[in-house]
Order: sequence, then structure tokens, then C-alpha cells
Amino acid sequence: MSHSSSSTRPIALVTGPTAGIGLEFARQLAASGHDLVLVARDQARLDETALQLKQEYGASSQVIVADLADRAGMALVETRLAAGVDLLVNNAGYGLKGRFLDNTIEQEQGHLDVLVTAVMRLTHAALGPMVARGTGGVINVSSVAGYLPRGTYSAAKAYVTRFSEWAHNEYAAQGITVMALCPGFIRTEFHERMEVGRDSAPSFLWLDAPDLVSAALKDFEAGKAISVPSVRYKAIVTAAKYIPSGLAQRFQSFGRK
Repeated sequence: MSHSSSSTRPIALVTGPTAGIGLEFARQLAASGHDLVLVARDQARLDETALQLKQEYGASSQVIVADLADRAGMALVETRLAAGVDLLVNNAGYGLKGRFLDNTIEQEQGHLDVLVTAVMRLTHAALGPMVARGTGGVINVSSVAGYLPRGTYSAAKAYVTRFSEWAHNEYAAQGITVMALCPGFIRTEFHERMEVGRDSAPSFLWLDAPDLVSAALKDFEAGKAISVPSVRYKAIVTAAKYIPSGLAQRFQSFGRK
């Protein structure tokens, strides 16, 4: 791959790029010739990730330190998106360990701000210049949880999936691809941060981030509105549509204990 001047390399902005799915997106996009804008809260980890992408792939990275639960932090990212990028990957997210009433309302509000408000606002900021140019794309990392009754996390991911599907249909004619990626259990820090063990869900439900992201990018290139990785999860999503929600709710402790 030739490393041309940075002005000719497409630019991808990735939120939450220092670990897990976000880091894998940053790596694979850098490998395919993108320069990056990396957005997270931790300056040291961002700088480390930027250096790694430069050394391994020759990609240049702009680093933005921002907390997406904070409007001022989000505004920094919105301003950068308004200046134009080729691809936005809304990946930042986390789960709350406690059940609804075990969390403070501020914890729930911060969770909603990162999972829903940030996705909506950053997509809005990115789409303006993309539509004006007639090219660009957004990948919103959602979850198969959006198809299942699993508290506010599920509700947030249901929003992300529906919003992405709508935006895809709304803007496809203007040259824009918007895709919801709906993974299940991925071997990343996400569940470790929640202190959820690998034995909390059957081993066949765990997927690896590199396979997930390469499949997602293929689906994105193919212009799909929703990417559900692996036959296993396609089957789960299909089944979820036919299982009464009361019955499905009995299984909501999967991946928690």
C-alpha cells in the first residue's frame, strides 16, 4: 500500500478507539489507507494508540480528548465532524453493572448520553458535510441486545439500530451509507470493565474483535443497513422477533453474572 500525502488519504473518526472493537476499527481502517481522528477520555492511551497506528500502518492520527457524556466535550467532536470526515465510527459505549434502581439517575443519564445522545449528535454533525459532498458513511456500533429486553442498555441499542436503519434509507440516494453493527459477546475489555466473566455466557457466543470488524467493514462496503456478525447471532436475532418479550426477559442475566 502506498503512503501518499495525508491530503489524499480518507479520514475516519473513531470514538472509543483505545481498546476492543474501537481499536480494531482504528487498526483495520489504518491498514486500508485511512488517517484517523481518535476520540476518547484518556490522553495517554490515545497518544499510545496514535503512535502504534503510525508505526504499524503509516497512518497519521489527530487526537481529541473528550468525554461524550459532557456537552462541552461532545462539542469538540461535533466541530471536527462539521469540518468533514469520510467515515464516522460511533463506537464509544459501556454497560452499567447494576439493575435500573440500583444505579443513580445520574449514572443512567450519563449512560444514555454516551449510548444515544452522542450517537445522534455526532451523526448529525457528520452527515451535513457528507450530504453536501455526496459521499461518506457512518457505522454505529449497536448490539444484538437491542433486540432483547435487557434494561436501559437494550433500549439505547434499539434506538441506535432503528436510527441507523432509518438514516441509511433516508440518505442512501445521496451517496451516504449508514450502518448499525449489532455484535453480541466480544472478547474485549467491555465485559471485563463490568466485571463480567467469560463463563457468564456459553463459549460459542463469544466472538473475536478482528473477525467482527472485518465482517462489519465488508457489510458496510456492500451497503448494508444492519450488520449482524456470525450465523449464531443472525439466528438469535431472528428468533428474538418471535419470542414473547416476557419469556425473553427471563434470560436477561446472560452475560451479567
